[in-house]
Amino acid sequence: MNAAKTLLNFVLVGALLGVVVASWMGPNYLGWYNETPYATQTMCNLPEVIRKTSADLISYQVIGGGVGAALFLVLGVLFVRRTHRRARPQADQTPPTEPHATA
Repeated sequence: MNAAKTLLNFVLVGALLGVVVASWMGPNYLGWYNETPYATQTMCNLPEVIRKTSADLISYQVIGGGVGAALFLVLGVLFVRRTHRRARPQADQTPPTEPHATA
């Protein structure tokens, strides 16, 4: 149960970081992607552009959250395996027991 909690924490932190990174980088990418080439003036349907841009930003956040969750799930599995290896005593390294002498 402890390993499941650790993995869930890793996944949640990864998803949150993915959303934060997508929210930080998304507007810059959308501004660059929707820029008109060669600085020409264009006319557009502004409400449609706003809806499309908002939908793109939300989809980038979902993708970023999924990628972050998957990446941190792998890191969490590696962390849990490493922690369990250190905590488990090796059977070959136990000291031999001596029989008790009776008086």
